[in-house]
Amino acid sequence: MVSFVTPVAPLFVPGSRPERFAKADSSGADAVILDLEDAVAPGDKDRAREAVVAHAAALKSRVVVRINAAGTPSHEADIDAVRRLGGVSVMLPKAERPQDIADMTRHMARSVSVIALIESAVGLANLPDILATPGVVAAAFGSVDFSLDLGCAHDRLTLLAARNEIVWRSRAAGRAAPIDGVTTDLSNPEPTQDDARHAMKMGFGGKMAIHPRQIEPIRVAFRPSDNEIIWARDIVGAASSGEAVQVNGEMVDRPVIERARRILRRAALA
Repeated sequence: MVSFVTPVAPLFVPGSRPERFAKADSSGADAVILDLEDAVAPGDKDRAREAVVAHAAALKSRVVVRINAAGTPSHEADIDAVRRLGGVSVMLPKAERPQDIADMTRHMARSVSVIALIESAVGLANLPDILATPGVVAAAFGSVDFSLDLGCAHDRLTLLAARNEIVWRSRAAGRAAPIDGVTTDLSNPEPTQDDARHAMKMGFGGKMAIHPRQIEPIRVAFRPSDNEIIWARDIVGAASSGEAVQVNGEMVDRPVIERARRILRRAALA
């Protein structure tokens, strides 16, 4: 398994708005995604790139740079910019071809953690090969663009199969738990928290945020309840030998013990 730990609540911030970088850094997000793609107007791409290079190193949070997709006019310039930054991860949007990822990492000329953003039917169809590409540590689900590509509704039932496949293929490939897509409703925290809870139950490791006010609802959704934590501590404490035991009338064997350990790890992260 990879050592990359999926951020629970990574926050997007436009690369063209460096005055927002510090606010994002102190928002409670466990990663800041400096966006050079959709959040930046075509005429602002150069300025955004310069801002990211100038300010990324000053951020205390984990930094992910979403570059522009392969085949776009800004793609190679974005890669050149990221090469100048140490310790950042790269999010590749419209990830569809393993060769594009291989070309990017070769151009980078150093080791880099790549998050492949799946936003199309082709990307999902090629997901096994994408996840097997050196450098890829996790997948993320660009659900809004994916729905646009398929011409389908952007709702849970319609996207259930796609989400499920991203989760189990990530596990099968030995990659970190994937990151779910954004909730566009900013009117109140309930939709974000509800969507995040759904993603957590499906096996996602985190959910991307587009506004600081979404951070806490996402964290709450991914945080186990007090009762779950108490249960997990009881299980782990009573089953330290790893053998099957009975705890509070429940027969506990290896899968139950591992589930309890995962709950405690999730509590620590969220």
